[in-house]
Amino acid sequence: MAERTNSPRTHLRIAAIGDIHVSKGSQGVFHSLFAQISQTSDVLVLCGDFTDYGLPEEARILARELTTTVNIPVVAVLGNHDYEGGHQDEIRGILADAGVFVLDGEATEVHGVGFAGVKGFCGGFGRGALGPWGERAIKNFVQEAIDEALKLEAALARLRTTRRVAVLHYSPVRATVEGEPPEIFPYLGSGRLEEPINRYRVSAVFHGHAHRGSAEGRTTAGVPVYNVAMPLLARLNPDRPPYLIVELPLEDEASPAPPQPSAPLAEPVVKTA
Repeated sequence: MAERTNSPRTHLRIAAIGDIHVSKGSQGVFHSLFAQISQTSDVLVLCGDFTDYGLPEEARILARELTTTVNIPVVAVLGNHDYEGGHQDEIRGILADAGVFVLDGEATEVHGVGFAGVKGFCGGFGRGALGPWGERAIKNFVQEAIDEALKLEAALARLRTTRRVAVLHYSPVRATVEGEPPEIFPYLGSGRLEEPINRYRVSAVFHGHAHRGSAEGRTTAGVPVYNVAMPLLARLNPDRPPYLIVELPLEDEASPAPPQPSAPLAEPVVKTA
């Protein structure tokens, strides 16, 4: 996939979408969507659950769609559905062979902007976060969330760019899962992911997973967090393609300005405060 060149470049137009759930019958379904993204954006971010049952054949369908329609860099993380079939390593390899930067504790740079990505995990937020106490199974569950936060921290630490973007599947904040039944909040994300995002002054965070959550929130340090689950975006904007574009300023500033989100064709989907 070749990069599109825009000179001079003052903003990076990031198209983000998650939870597209490609199935065995999805061949051609996303052709027009990816083609439009390629025409309107500088980079595509896929926030996990790009397969439905975590099957290699589903990943191959997505890879063909991307290689035939997308001519901009693609950055991705896996989601829980991509783990369902136990073929997550093969799925990652299929997408990597198609030119996708699939991040799992790694980082990459696109047009001077750094991208760090992990799947993340669940466990809850704030005082409702599950602690590592009691049975070994509980401790192992909590350790998974801690490990994902540590991977994100390590990935962000590798970046030397002024602008940093965190790509997740699970949410790092409660705000973007609100709208879902409160009983399942702990299964939609982990507040442990928020700490490295705040520490490394991330410019924007993208995640999926919460299909009926909220489109935007912020960390305690004010970092904007965008829920780009396709079912959510489709419901909020039924007359528009279900992806979000965020324009990230590229000026070298001591304190990076917050990115400005817009929908395809510059129509706003959500507005930062």
